[in-house]
Amino acid sequence: MVKPLNKTILGLTLALASAGLLILSFSSIPCGLLIWISFVPMIIGQYCLLPQKIASLSPAIAIGLWLGILLIPIFGGKSSFMAALPLAAGAIVYLTDRGKRSFHQKTGFRWFVLEGVAGWVGLEMIRSLIPAIGTWLFVGYPLWRYPALLQPLSIFGIYGLDLLIMGCNYAIGLAAIWWIDQRQKNQQPLVSPKTVGRSAGAVGGLLLAWLFISLGMVSQRPGDELMVRAAAIQPNLPRAAHRDDQYSSRERIAVLAEMTREASDQGAALIVWPEMALGFDPRLNYSDELKQLARETGAYLVIGYVLEDGAGFRNEAVLLTPAGEFLEPYGKAHPMVTSGEPKSVLAGRYPVYETGLGKLGIMICFDAHFTDVARALSRQGAQLIANPALFGASIASLPHTQVVFRAIENRTAIVMADVAYNSAIVDPYGKVVKSVITPEGEEAILVADVSTGGGSTVYARYGDWLGWVSLVGLLVFGLGMNWYQRKKA
Repeated sequence: MVKPLNKTILGLTLALASAGLLILSFSSIPCGLLIWISFVPMIIGQYCLLPQKIASLSPAIAIGLWLGILLIPIFGGKSSFMAALPLAAGAIVYLTDRGKRSFHQKTGFRWFVLEGVAGWVGLEMIRSLIPAIGTWLFVGYPLWRYPALLQPLSIFGIYGLDLLIMGCNYAIGLAAIWWIDQRQKNQQPLVSPKTVGRSAGAVGGLLLAWLFISLGMVSQRPGDELMVRAAAIQPNLPRAAHRDDQYSSRERIAVLAEMTREASDQGAALIVWPEMALGFDPRLNYSDELKQLARETGAYLVIGYVLEDGAGFRNEAVLLTPAGEFLEPYGKAHPMVTSGEPKSVLAGRYPVYETGLGKLGIMICFDAHFTDVARALSRQGAQLIANPALFGASIASLPHTQVVFRAIENRTAIVMADVAYNSAIVDPYGKVVKSVITPEGEEAILVADVSTGGGSTVYARYGDWLGWVSLVGLLVFGLGMNWYQRKKA
């Protein structure tokens, strides 16, 4: 018989193990498949080892450490608010999780997997509505390296995958609880084999169906897709143009123009510049030079720029055609509010351009961390999305993971051009055709042939319905557990 103190220590150790597995899953090394079991140690600690009064410490420690360690560098960890993030996340989990162990024990764990899945994905839905966070660290993102397994995203979106991942974690966790329960002497079993079998069968069946659909979609991929030679320009100009006291506008244009010509010499027909590459409206300043560059290269140029004028703050990108015509600009929909970025005056408009390369759209940087912008463009038939970006060195290995998911969800190619650290060209099936990760900051020109997509998908039409269903499930279980506990009191 394990002593209570030793059980408590072991339970806390397992919570730390889950935090470690989650951090490894999201790391730059290929450990993404660990996400399928990362929550299991935490579940064992909570339901089998820790005393009931402090059982919620297990998820609080695991999730607080995981979110804190990974989110602090993303959003700037020097502030006292960000330094307190692990404590705040852990406290929220602890308070919202209390009473779950008692409820599941009293109900024979019949609702364990369903409640766990709905609760987690429902909270993800809430997180996605917070302007400062979006879909950062959704549990499906570690699987970006395995596009052959992700194709049902075009039907169910990221929330469908996250439901499946959490279902696997909770089904395995339930089996572990049953196994440990069987070895406890002089105790009435809490979990029946039938409950374990039903949960394992349901989750296993859904997983097999997901894999079957995914592999079927890959095998049925059209062989006559339209190909575009696209380029992402990464100029190693890490500061936004309006805050750059090192390079003048003329010098920035010179760097970008030279790299654009190099991309054109490699046959690029679409060339994407980074977010905030220029500190002025290119339709009004240096417009003749830029038009001449487009004519000279014969390419479509996506130019990111930033300024504040009488109309307000403008973080925008504009498409310049090979004929030297500026089309309607796009304004960033989701500003990085944690860095003090205001909302762009054009936010909420999603132009899609009919071009000789197909239908093109634009989203800017943080827009890719929400599901709505790419979906709005896909609904209008966008086949390729340009994604000017400005990321920091501390998260160089993370940003294009979200681009992979937006590409598959909406069957659009995406060309992401960062200022210095992380650029990528992704095809409509999530394959990273070409990418560069340079945490020290380097110039890079990515040129690759990428297939364009077919426009709107089932997911693009119906959106995040699984996320909303999960949120309803979270509320129903929360109210239901409180009612049940009061009834049994």
